Amino acid sequence: MAVRECRTTFVSGLDVALDVAGGKWKGLILWALSDGPKRFGQLRRCLSGVSEKMLIQHLRELERDEVVHREVHQAVPPRVEYSLTGFGTTLVEALRPLGEWGTEHLSRLEGVRTATNARSTAAAAPGATPAG
Repeated sequence: MAVRECRTTFVSGLDVALDVAGGKWKGLILWALSDGPKRFGQLRRCLSGVSEKMLIQHLRELERDEVVHREVHQAVPPRVEYSLTGFGTTLVEALRPLGEWGTEHLSRLEGVRTATNARSTAAAAPGATPAG
């Protein structure tokens, strides 16, 4: 499985941060690891809905960017644990205010999106007339 090609030039600091932590699952992986090291299966259970392929891909990208550390313990069967690096911990700290913003505005955004979806569904219904 190939890891996504690395970008080497960025437009801004925000561009860097979004490249490293962006996507549906990376932020949630980082959040889960902020509680301490986890094995692959534990991470997968923390992230309801993530596919094994996507979790592996994101973990490899986070490891490549030195945000996550992968440690293989010599045991039978081999045991692999993922944890945040010091660098990764600084990223999680930077994401905390974003998480707080999301918590503060969760109800509002769910309401807006529910209303938008209802309008879209009604407009797509047979016999519907365009508004306006």
